[in-house]
This record gives sequence, C-alpha cells and structure tokens, in this order.
Amino acid sequence: MKYSTALQQTFFQTSKQFLSQSLAVKDIEVLRDLIRYHEWRYYTLNEPVISDTEYDQLYKKLQALEAAHPETVTLDSPTQRVSSDLTEDFLSVEHLVPMRSLENSYNQEDLKEWDEQVKKMANLPADTDIQYVVEPKFDGGSIALVYENDYLTRAATRGNGTFGEEITANARTITSIPLKAAFQENGIVKAELRGEVLIRKDVFQKVNLEREAEGLTLFANPRNAATGGLRTKDPKDTAKRQMEAFIYQLGYAVDSQNKTVIDTISTHNDAVQLLDNLGFKVPKSGIERKVCENIQAVIDFCQMWETQREQYPYEIDGMVIKVNDFHLQQEIGYTSHHPRWAIAFKFKAKQATSKLLAVDFQVGKVGSITPVAKIEPVPLAGVTVSSVSLHNEDFIKTKDIRLGDVVLVERAGDVIPYIVKSLEALRDGSEQIIQFPSHCPVCHTPLLKQEQEAAWRCMNYNCEAQILQRMIHHVSKDAMDIEGFGKSIVERFYQLGWLRNLVDIYRLDYQAIAEQEGFGEKSAQNLKQAIDKAKKQPIQRFLYGLSIHHLGKKVARLLAAEIQHVLDLKDWVAEDFIHIKDIGPVVAENVITFFQNTDNIRLIESMEQLGVNLQQTEEDRPKAIRQDAPLFGKTILFTGTLQTMSRKVAQEKAEAAGAKNVSTISSKLDMLVVGEDAGSKLKKARELGTIQILTEQEFLLQVNE
Repeated sequence: MKYSTALQQTFFQTSKQFLSQSLAVKDIEVLRDLIRYHEWRYYTLNEPVISDTEYDQLYKKLQALEAAHPETVTLDSPTQRVSSDLTEDFLSVEHLVPMRSLENSYNQEDLKEWDEQVKKMANLPADTDIQYVVEPKFDGGSIALVYENDYLTRAATRGNGTFGEEITANARTITSIPLKAAFQENGIVKAELRGEVLIRKDVFQKVNLEREAEGLTLFANPRNAATGGLRTKDPKDTAKRQMEAFIYQLGYAVDSQNKTVIDTISTHNDAVQLLDNLGFKVPKSGIERKVCENIQAVIDFCQMWETQREQYPYEIDGMVIKVNDFHLQQEIGYTSHHPRWAIAFKFKAKQATSKLLAVDFQVGKVGSITPVAKIEPVPLAGVTVSSVSLHNEDFIKTKDIRLGDVVLVERAGDVIPYIVKSLEALRDGSEQIIQFPSHCPVCHTPLLKQEQEAAWRCMNYNCEAQILQRMIHHVSKDAMDIEGFGKSIVERFYQLGWLRNLVDIYRLDYQAIAEQEGFGEKSAQNLKQAIDKAKKQPIQRFLYGLSIHHLGKKVARLLAAEIQHVLDLKDWVAEDFIHIKDIGPVVAENVITFFQNTDNIRLIESMEQLGVNLQQTEEDRPKAIRQDAPLFGKTILFTGTLQTMSRKVAQEKAEAAGAKNVSTISSKLDMLVVGEDAGSKLKKARELGTIQILTEQEFLLQVNE
C-alpha cells in the first residue's frame, strides 16, 4: 500500500515516541502498522526514515510484547514473515529454500546468551565449545542465484523470503557472477546460492560524480544504489553502477539423484571454500571469514572488525555468525523468521534521524563562514551528536535542507557527523528556508564570495573570531605541535585576555598560569617546555601555522625548501612562486598579499625576537634523489587493496625510490601497482597498453625490498 504525507508524519512521530517508552498490549497493533510502514520505506522505496538500529528496536519491542501475550499474535504480524521487497514490476519466483532474516545482537553479552541457547537446542553440555564461522554482514542488496547443469539459469531478489523478483538479465551484467561454474565436477547438478550485491565505496563516489554531471539525483548511500541497481528496467543501467556480488552461502545443492550433498560437504566453511574454488567472489578465508573454535573467539573477531570497518572497501554494518557444522544446523533448526543457528552482530549505528533545530554561522581562521546545524541530540556510533557541519551555502541549497526538517545524519568514518539528506516526506509546511547571512556574524563586515570558491568569507583579517581560530590552528598538531595546548586552553587564555595574537603564545606568564585552577606549577612548566620546543620547529610548520588562505602543508613544504629565512618571501613576486611545480597563481597571490602587510611582518619579527625559528632547517631542505634511484623519474599509481602495507606507506616507498605519485590513469603514467580487487584503473591501464603493471611483490622488488 501507499501512505499519505500526513500519515507518514504521524507514523514517524509515533515511532520516535515508541522508541523511548515502554509499551503495553494495547499498543501492539499500532506497533505492527509502524513496522509495516518502515519496511515499505526501506525495502520498496529504498528510502528509510529511521536508522536500522531504530527499526530493530521497534521489532524487538513487538517480539517482546507478542511473547508476553501470545494470544495477540496474528498471521500477518511482521514477526511471522520475512520483510518484503516485492513490487509489481518484476516476475515473482519461488526460492528453492526460504531466505530467512537473521536475529540481531549488539554486544558480547547477547552473543554469549545466544551461544548458550544454541547448546541447549543441540542438547550439548554448557561447557562444550561449538565451532562457528564469522563473516561480514554486507550492507547491499540480497540475491539468490540458481545454477543447473553448471549454468546460471535464474537470479532473484530476496523478496519476502519465500518469493523474490526474477532479475536474471540484470544479474548477468555483474561480472563477478559466473555465467557458468563447474558444479557437476563436484557432484552438484542444481544449486541455489545466497549473496549480497554491493558497490565498492570508491566506485560509489565515482558513480555519484557521473550522475551529478548528468544532472541526475545522487544516491544517498551505496546500499540504495545497489538495491536499486538490481531492479532497474534496463540491464544497461545495472551495468553502469559497476556492482559486485559476494556469495556467502550454498543454500541448496542436490546431485543427479536429487539428493542433498550435505554428507559430502559437511560444513558451511567447506561450502564457501568450494564456491571460492569455482570462481565466485566470497569472503576471504582468514581475513574476512574466520572459523572460530568458541564464542570468545567469535567476540574477538567481531570487535576487531568493528574497529576497522571504515578501512574496508565495502559497506558493512556488522558480522554474521553461523554454526559451522551442517548436521548441527539441521538439528538446531529454524523459526518462521530466522535460523536458530545463525545471528548477526550489529555494529554501532552510523546513521540516525534527528530534527534540525537551528543553524549557527561560525567564522574560520581565514574568514570562511561555516553553517553548523544544531540538531536534537542523537546517539550515533558510540557518541551523542548535537552539532553537524553544513559546509557552505551551496551544500544547503543542493540538499534543500530547511529549519525544522527531519534529517538523516551519518557519522562518516565514525568521526565526522554528516547530514546525508532531509526527509521531505515528513515535512508539514512549518519548515523554513535557511537564510545565509550577508555580513560577518562577529564583526559585521560584508561577506564576499570569491570566484571559484564555495564559501562566503569575512575579509577583515582583524576579526576577533578569525584571530582566535588562527591561534587554535597555530598550536595544533599539524602546525607548531605544542603539546598540551589544545583548543579549550587557547579559548580559556583568550577569555582571560592573555592571548590576542600569535605573538602572545610565546610570551605567556607561566606564574599566572600556575595559579589558575586546574594547572599548578608542574602543568605550567610542562606547557613552557612544549612552547620552547615548538620554537625550534622547521619553518614549513611555521608557514602552515600562519593560516594563509590556500597555503596548506604541501605548499608550506615546497616553499620552505626554497628559502633560507621566512621573511625572504616578502621580496618574492608571482613568478618566483609559479616556477615551483604544484604552486599556482591563486596561492602565489595570497602569500604575496600576506607578506606585503606591514602588520604581518611586525608579527613575524616579534615571534623571531621571542626565539621562534625562522631559518631553514635540515628537515626543510629537499631530500636529494640520486639519479640511479630505482624508480627515478617514474610516475606511479597504486590501486586495489595492498596486503603487506598501507597505501600511504607504499607511496612513501615509491617517493623514496625516486618516483612521483599520481592519482589518475593517463598515457603519462609509467607504472600501475595493483592490489586485491583492482577495478577500473587496471582495465584502463590494459587498454592503453603502455603502462607497466606490477603486483605488490613486484613493486617491492623494484624498490629493492
């Protein structure tokens, strides 16, 4: 069914209310309706309005209520069936065996309790160790593949678990799905495989850039792009999304006598290894997929993956734990909703919904005005988020974000909160367009947007907000790296009147600091030692710490290599800058303007008088690369996942060997180093035919390691 806007708003508000309160038996039918609505938004529209965790909480509340009042259970309750993604657009087909959902767990206590239940259902002693297989819980679109006599004959979505939508033509465009596999050599005549279709994170970014260039709506996340790609009307549209399929289960397999092959393939891990041998993309043994001898090993593996999920090339929202032995699986059995022998361990939520209450406009160190959304506090990936950057005016307009909107918030990289989108379906007409200021909110100077820049800026260099932000930046780790001199201390000293410019950082009264609450003699001395140490920093750090617009760490390093003293730059003209590779006219103009300002020169001279180093150091001098270096003069690019080192370490090795790292494939590229799952870059390099393609091991040999 479809829902009116008014009804959707009611359902959303009721959902939020139900999440925060205990429910009574009288709430059961309302709760069922809420869950049906959210399933429709998630599976049919691919546009959820609450997070997965919030949905799970509602589902568990319904389960608990029905367990306490079994007489209330109805045949059409969401707990009595698997959620459906069926629409009327595709032919409905029946799976060879049902595709059930998974029960969820959220912490190690849940897993230990489940382990105890498994032992009870298997009639095993409590101190028995059960062997489990753990693998990623991929966040994409579920798929079922049927092979007969070695050939792919059908592909279907998960659907309602019993019936799915037939999408064979679309599945055939996914190159990681073999059209033929040697099942018969392994005694299997007919098989149904379970898997997840995904879009790799970097490919997703590329697809969205292409859609933006074509004026198309951007995908909210890789999962939406993958699930939608499975059900496009034109297989060419599916192919454009460059999707991949991970196959994680042999759901059904019979021989020529129509007998199950469970006696010859006795464990889940053996079945997945067979699929790997047949050419399917499966979770890698020992890395993504692990056989664990007991529940504690399972917990350790899950927790390890939660800490490294952001480094993984694909979106995952948890880990799946399965009893390894097939006979034990059969003995433990199923409920109507899920297998009792498997469970999902869900990571902390990365997304949640909240309401946009207000927007503050903050002034940065170079005068950039950043709008910051103030939202209703919401728990996200282990912290409570109440402020989210809106970046700039264009970001607000492009996403059509309004005051009063319900917004989908994501904690990207489990660090930086980000607003994915506003939920237009929940608007009631009271929302207001966000008005961007025309004047600086601190000093009231008219704002200016320079050509080819997205940010509005306050051009008053003496704006108090900019001065404070410049001091915070100057003492930061990437600039002068003054240990123990964090943002809160800079702000505190500023409020006390001790800091009014960068020079003040180097002439603090340490006795006065020692008398401040929370400091004392030792803390004051530690701060003095840290500042004295910072005075000896290389000038590339000093230049970066001046907060000159567009002068980042790389440009600071390039300039420091060319001058003997920082104040040499006051005599430079544009040509002096532009002759340095990777420095353009915009940066040149900004640096020239800064060093032509007599107030800035006096500021720098004062810091030098206080002992701050302005002379080129050994660290500033360019490291000479011998012409006999193994990769001297070569351009190099890394793609795919490296196994023995990180991408950054590999690039450092290449640079030390005389090569220049680049980011794109072109006819000027000399070498491409490919790791696991190398994608379009490898294909393009092969098409060009002039690029040397190396494995990770071959690269290490080239750099003499």
